[in-house]
Amino acid sequence: MITTNLDLEGAKLLTPRRFADERGFFSETYNRAQMAEQGIHTEFVQDNHSKSVKVGTVRGLHYQSPPFAQAKLVRVVRGAIRDVIVDVRIGSPTFGQHVAVRLDSETGAQLFVPAGFLHGFITLDPDTEISYKVDAHYSAECDGSVLWNDPALGIDWGDEAAAAVLSDKDRAATRFEDFKSPFSYR
Repeated sequence: MITTNLDLEGAKLLTPRRFADERGFFSETYNRAQMAEQGIHTEFVQDNHSKSVKVGTVRGLHYQSPPFAQAKLVRVVRGAIRDVIVDVRIGSPTFGQHVAVRLDSETGAQLFVPAGFLHGFITLDPDTEISYKVDAHYSAECDGSVLWNDPALGIDWGDEAAAAVLSDKDRAATRFEDFKSPFSYR
């Protein structure tokens, strides 16, 4: 697995090796021992799968507060997304900063998102499917979101954002300046 440390501490881009032949390919997308070698000691408890029909579908910026804060391992099984994370760990030297990466089914790259980050994506292809692991179960009481296109965050969502498709929850999300982060750095 090829690992790239991103500019926000703890966040990593992981690209599993693919073994291809005339039938297609095989790839090991998760191996606990290999993850530990990369400094990821997360015990995942749930797998989620979502499909977004239209290009420009936005999901995020989401988080779950403690005690159900979630680390995630995100990959695209069909299509492509621009995946965005924002560091919201109070005391972090990169608090409020973001990283955006392209994830697609062609490369198989995965994004490891530690707890303490906002997470969201926009679809770049129709009928995009995302599969992701989380290390804490969903809790409606701990679920929250920050406005995906808040100018204070300065995120470039690309041309697809002009026709963004949003849920009511994401449309009504908290502005970043009003967000009280429940996360601490270290």
